[in-house]
Amino acid sequence: MTDLADRSTTTGGYLDDAAVIRRVFEHIDNHTTDLADDTWREPVANYHSPERLEAELAVLRRYPTPFCPSAALAEAGSFIAREAAGTALVAVRGHDGVARVFRNSCRHRGTAVAEGTGCAKSLVCPYHGWVYRLDGELRHVPDEYGFPELDKSASGLIEVQAEERGGLVFVTQDSPALGSLDGVPDALDPDHQFVASFEMAIEANWKVFLEGFLEGYHIKSTHPTTFFPYGYDNLNLIEYAGRNSRVTFPFRRIEKLRDVPEDQWDIDGRVTFVQHLFPNTIIAQLSHHTSIAILEPLSPGRTNLVTYAFTNRIRADRADSTDAKAAAQRDSSFVAQGTAEDRAMVERVQRGLAAGANEYIDLGRFEGALIHFHRNMTELLAR
Repeated sequence: MTDLADRSTTTGGYLDDAAVIRRVFEHIDNHTTDLADDTWREPVANYHSPERLEAELAVLRRYPTPFCPSAALAEAGSFIAREAAGTALVAVRGHDGVARVFRNSCRHRGTAVAEGTGCAKSLVCPYHGWVYRLDGELRHVPDEYGFPELDKSASGLIEVQAEERGGLVFVTQDSPALGSLDGVPDALDPDHQFVASFEMAIEANWKVFLEGFLEGYHIKSTHPTTFFPYGYDNLNLIEYAGRNSRVTFPFRRIEKLRDVPEDQWDIDGRVTFVQHLFPNTIIAQLSHHTSIAILEPLSPGRTNLVTYAFTNRIRADRADSTDAKAAAQRDSSFVAQGTAEDRAMVERVQRGLAAGANEYIDLGRFEGALIHFHRNMTELLAR
């Protein structure tokens, strides 16, 4: 077994590709995996308590969390409207190229000024037709004489703090902030092409679903005919960067590099990297596509899964580089089978947690990334 405290890291807190491959070979040869230095007991009540959820939502509103990819706001007027941490928000690309995020509420009667996704020259309230510029300024009020005391310059959409970093638009809804983007690993670059987005309701607590992404202890049992035939059971690398983490899931095809000189090693397609951007975002880089999953709590037992799919970095020496989107879609279709298995399992977990059999869940040393998450969430909730 390999203790996590013994690993060497590189820039940004994560191993470089060659170091990852060497570590994977060590684990394969020694029948080991990365181990946390301790275990953790998490109260089961934290998965179904409304009071606990409200406290967690307060953390999500005060922590810089991804709202959408920058590429989803490709041109001036592009917008995405959805709820984040229980708050209706709308992100929009301005004519100046800046991505701004506003509380999705008209200053007249509170109606949402945008729904879903699209592209518009301005944001128009559908109730009474108040018009807002892309920078949030109130531009036009029909029959304005009926509001003699209205100061349009002080009645624009309410903006929340937003920052673009590493291909994502992060929002911090409330202050004071509980964290910063210092040291947050970049998620995407311009070589990642946007493919699609979708939303899905999961009948489970958001933390239950998050936990399923962050350990390989379940691969053989949960995915016996999908992921397991291509990978390993309970063989992972686990690394930390501040409150964030990265879990490496190697494919069996990595063995083909055994006889290749190290300076010719290519990790693409031989591992899945799963990054956890604390607190509620997962970025999974698979063989031919990268997915961003944002977990939005709706209730103690219900979560909205917001997913954005991208191609991986396009390489000129790859035969499929001219058809990267098609390859990403094929890859995504296969992964969807495993996602369905995960969804069924986490919903089964949620039902089991409500049965009253257990007071705690006990996380073992194979589940270091989960322990890291719970330790950091507990620390922030205690503030």
